[in-house]
Amino acid sequence: MLKKEEIIKKINCGDFDETLKYLYVTEDAGKQRDRYLSVINGYEEVYGNADELALFSAPGRTEIGGNHTDHQHGCIIAGSVNIDIIAAVSFNNENVVRIKSKGYKMDEISLDDLEIHPEEYDKAISLIRGVIKKVSDMGYDVKGFNAYTESNVMKGSGLSSSAAFEVLTGTILNGLFADGEISPVEIAKIGQYAENFYYNKPCGLLDEMASSVGAVVAVDFKDNENPIVNKVDFNLADYDHSLCIIDSGADHADLTYEYAAVTEEMRLISNFFGKDYLREVDRAEFMANLKEIRKSINNDRAVLRAIHYFNDSDRAVAQTEAVKKGDFNEFLRINRESGRSSFMYLQNVYSSAMPTAQAVSLTLALCDEFLGDRGSFRVHGGGFAGTVQAFVPNDMVGEFKSKIEAVLGEGMCHILSIRPVGGYRLV
Repeated sequence: MLKKEEIIKKINCGDFDETLKYLYVTEDAGKQRDRYLSVINGYEEVYGNADELALFSAPGRTEIGGNHTDHQHGCIIAGSVNIDIIAAVSFNNENVVRIKSKGYKMDEISLDDLEIHPEEYDKAISLIRGVIKKVSDMGYDVKGFNAYTESNVMKGSGLSSSAAFEVLTGTILNGLFADGEISPVEIAKIGQYAENFYYNKPCGLLDEMASSVGAVVAVDFKDNENPIVNKVDFNLADYDHSLCIIDSGADHADLTYEYAAVTEEMRLISNFFGKDYLREVDRAEFMANLKEIRKSINNDRAVLRAIHYFNDSDRAVAQTEAVKKGDFNEFLRINRESGRSSFMYLQNVYSSAMPTAQAVSLTLALCDEFLGDRGSFRVHGGGFAGTVQAFVPNDMVGEFKSKIEAVLGEGMCHILSIRPVGGYRLV
């Protein structure tokens, strides 16, 4: 940690500007300087004066390929983006961890009580408790600290604010109590553990991996304990395109049952073959037994979702290869295919319980109208609500954003960049 006054002086004097330009892919560090000064000020407003502070950051993520394939131990390609959750942190010499996020109530956890609390399901406090538990079980001596966070990762945006929060918490613990020994991959797995068991959401590992590792990564989850992670050199500027994430305005709340149904229905198929995950099922054998599967499980949607899994896991690999070869047209073609598959077979574009509420479907239709045969677009991330991802030619970006926001509202189309690093300790 550094003296608070020294940190503020360094920020104001521009000592961190090169780091901020690198993290946020910008030529102007001014906005980010203001954010870090704000989080320091917020810390003091909540906790009072701190002699020494540390500053941390964890980014949101964008899923590029492999929609709902990670939880079946398939393949994905994803990247971190240049929006994040930042934190000012200091030790409190107590046996308590306190994290106050701007706009939310304080979460306070006794380090003597790290077991699962069912009443905390779907709450941020459960993620904190789960991450601390896992890091403690790894043998690290976690002590009390106070943290104040601010975020520009929109909640429910499909950019994984929850994964960024998990990675931020893991990065703080890694920096304060593990001397940076915990790898980014392990921090991602710690976050998934917290979300699966403490938050009670059966997510895969894509979100946490992209946020923690950073840049663009291709990941094979065949062995979920030891995923194969490869960074991919991918700069959209080389192809004269921009990444747009469009907030459809749909409410992301109370959809855990929809996400859980995807996992449960895919498990119906894998269990038919005596397997735990679709990755363990031979695709040819699956196709050869469709009649028997339908008769056995009486769930056609599960069959369709399995078809999506097999194809989209393969598409993630093919998309990665297209990037490596510099074949951006093929990359866009595969991206469009993935979007069609998500809508038709995975069926995660709107909630089956609310068939008239189709904000994401409408957003996809707008992209189709405005882009025509250029660029590509698809439902983004978990789906059912939230966002659409579009790769838009730079000569169309301004008009595209204006047309989208004329329907959905100002500020709903976000032009983002790939961030070159994941969880990060600035001070």
